[in-house]
Amino acid sequence: MRNPFNYFKTSHEIIRLAVMMYIRFPLSLRNVEDLLHERGIDITHETVRF
Repeated sequence: MRNPFNYFKTSHEIIRLAVMMYIRFPLSLRNVEDLLHERGIDITHETVRF
């Protein structure tokens, strides 16, 4: 089985957390960026979009 995270430099745990926040709660990409920043994860909303 192929790993869908092979092409990303970001850890797969961070990607899963961002996707979970975006889908589970009615948040914008910038809100997800702000919440992750509060947890000490510095990524842009463009990274979340990809």
